[in-house]
Amino acid sequence: MAMNNELLAIVSYIERERGVDREIVLVAIEQALQQAAKRNPGVTNDLRVVIDRKTLSLHVYDTMVVSGEETGTGFISLARAQRLQPGIAEGDTIEIEMPASALGRIAAQTSRQMIMQKIREAERDNTFSEFRNRVGEIVSGTVTAVSRRDLYVMVGKTEMFLPGKERIPTEEYNVGDSIRAIVKDVKPDANGPAVTLSRASSEFVRTLFRLEVSEIADGVVEIMGVARDPGYRSKLAVRTHDEKVDPVGACVGLKGARVRNIVRELSGEKIDIVRWSEDVRNYVAQALAPAKLETVELEPETSTVRVTVS
Repeated sequence: MAMNNELLAIVSYIERERGVDREIVLVAIEQALQQAAKRNPGVTNDLRVVIDRKTLSLHVYDTMVVSGEETGTGFISLARAQRLQPGIAEGDTIEIEMPASALGRIAAQTSRQMIMQKIREAERDNTFSEFRNRVGEIVSGTVTAVSRRDLYVMVGKTEMFLPGKERIPTEEYNVGDSIRAIVKDVKPDANGPAVTLSRASSEFVRTLFRLEVSEIADGVVEIMGVARDPGYRSKLAVRTHDEKVDPVGACVGLKGARVRNIVRELSGEKIDIVRWSEDVRNYVAQALAPAKLETVELEPETSTVRVTVS
């Protein structure tokens, strides 16, 4: 039986739109039809479904025992078996091709769900292998669904997940909006999308600066730490490896252009850039500016600093 055009269309669509290899799709269809068909009466557990890779025609085979007396499921009469394969004896097994109708309509319906499940698994495997080395990268996508505060984002052909807790609380998104976020986590065994995104993490700010400030990308200026209250304020500590380069000035940019681009990306979140110092008192004073500090007491046992402000 030639595979109907609908199934051919499905195979081509999945290959094209979802980027899943044709062989994976065909194996999934074979396995799904096979599992579903075995529920039909009149077939054995040895039933096999094969799709011809060239013509995409569908073949169904079942294995039967040659018998003189027994009849029914799993048995074939000696006379009929000898017509198909001369010289076969009673007690031998023979594999015969069945009409494709042996699959039954239930099989076709059940197999559709199984096929989609197998394809989702293949998609997840593809996504995992593509994105597992891209954690920490910023990607751009389109919001495809909003569920309470959680967002689903389509990046290329891959659906990703931006949970509510990884959103900037002051931002609102609707379906169809463009969004940029950092790849936070990639899990191979997730039920839903395997890639988790974030806009609220400190790493998002750190990576935005690396993209915007060439001195950071070149390693001349180093980000020593980022503290963040997403949507309200970020503090960035930087130092320079070349005394001719002012690390704070490099991050701010000419007339504030660089930091302004990042503030715009973060929907107006305030950004303080602080010069890092090995002298903890000096560093703390700069980090807490513009507050005026009365005293700075170091507590080495707990690695904390006790500060009194005026």
